[in-house]
Amino acid sequence: MTPEQREAFFTVLRDLPREGPGEPADVRWALDHLGLSGDLHVLDAACGPGADLLTLAEALPQARITGMEMTPHFVTEANARVEAYAPRVRAIHADMTAPDGTYDLIWCAGALYFLGVTEGLQRWRASLKSGGAVVFSEPVLMGAPSEATLAFWEEYPQITDLDGIIARVRAAKYDVQAHRMIVGAPWAAYYTPMQARIDMLRGQKPDSALTVALDENQIEIDRWRAAPDQIAYALLIATPQ
Repeated sequence: MTPEQREAFFTVLRDLPREGPGEPADVRWALDHLGLSGDLHVLDAACGPGADLLTLAEALPQARITGMEMTPHFVTEANARVEAYAPRVRAIHADMTAPDGTYDLIWCAGALYFLGVTEGLQRWRASLKSGGAVVFSEPVLMGAPSEATLAFWEEYPQITDLDGIIARVRAAKYDVQAHRMIVGAPWAAYYTPMQARIDMLRGQKPDSALTVALDENQIEIDRWRAAPDQIAYALLIATPQ
């Protein structure tokens, strides 16, 4: 990706509430299942603009929470979002492949696939405290995929059904404690603001690089709209064996 293409890509995503599908209920489901509270140390790996970082801050009022993010303007947006909770909650510019310190919980929404489920969980084992957990979301196939579903996921051929994800978790020597499907409304909550931003940017006479980025994101939205009840993430709670 050239610098111009990268700038265009992030221009489309700038100022959106989220960097990917999800909702506060996903975070609260995981915390409730794990029974987490008190003076914890939590990592939000690849926190994006801080949507889940904020939910974690609200739900865990005594926890120290760090968001790690490689995109500088997302770090700025995330810190602005959680300013009321500083300094116990903060976002830093850092690579999620090498967390600093140890954590009771590593939360990773829609980003572990960059490392690979097995590889990422293995890498993070040393960053978990005894009794700690990783909660992550991963693209998943629900039943026999339609042509529309396969078109949506064409750039992620590693996608499997839930059993396939569980097998990758177990290969890392973790157990799956629970799972939850992210489908429908959480995706609409992601794509509706993106559609509004695309429409706004198109009205500003975008240059050729931005036009390409707008077109690519519009294709993604249109493909999701073709199968909104089939395109999903699985949110899994995993603990080391």
